[in-house]
Amino acid sequence: MWSICKKELRQFFGSLTGYITIIIFLLINGAFLFLLRDNIFEAGYASLDKFFELAPWVLLFLAPAITMRTMADEFRGGTFEILQTRPLTRWQMVWGKYCAVLTVMAFAILPTFVYVLTIKILSTQGGIDSGGITGSYIGLFLLMAVFAAVGLCCSSFTSNAVVAFLLSAFTCLILYFGFGQLARLPFLQGGADYYTGMLGIDFHYRSISRGVLDSRDLVYFGSLVFLFLLFTTKNLRKK
Repeated sequence: MWSICKKELRQFFGSLTGYITIIIFLLINGAFLFLLRDNIFEAGYASLDKFFELAPWVLLFLAPAITMRTMADEFRGGTFEILQTRPLTRWQMVWGKYCAVLTVMAFAILPTFVYVLTIKILSTQGGIDSGGITGSYIGLFLLMAVFAAVGLCCSSFTSNAVVAFLLSAFTCLILYFGFGQLARLPFLQGGADYYTGMLGIDFHYRSISRGVLDSRDLVYFGSLVFLFLLFTTKNLRKK
């Protein structure tokens, strides 16, 4: 499993594509947080709420961009058959690639801790809501874990990386925002809207971002990751 993980990491960081993807993620978040309209200087509050509201939107495209070639290139290049000859189970193959993708996405998030330090320095009283920020980072990591699993699963359905990107971005969009929008429909008001909203990632992401770790939220994210990795393994067996 670790050999697959190291191979994926070498491929990703062996070209400028990997570095450019991470740099673009940081530049977009930094620009919205400090430079563009309604930035933290104009708001006057030492808060990273704007960053944690924007980050899921950026991850909707970052995760598919990282995962779109993980399995698609193996099918297109014919190297999947070579992997089949290795003493690896399909679960080990999937988990190796998944760990590599999650590591890359974690590298993209690590530099954003500079934002926390900057906000603390800019704060007039030198204090920030550390509990809320910690919870938001945990929620962001869990969100990355789900998006990585979704992207890997979508990449296992096709040998075309562009198709894998589009399919992954659409699936992540539906999972994150779709159920919340569906819950707003008039015929679901009066109780059903709450349970419909609970099916979406946005509901649980906002719950953790408040700084409270609920076991239901953790089970929800863990179940989604396991489910999509299971689909990926099942799909590889068909191949």
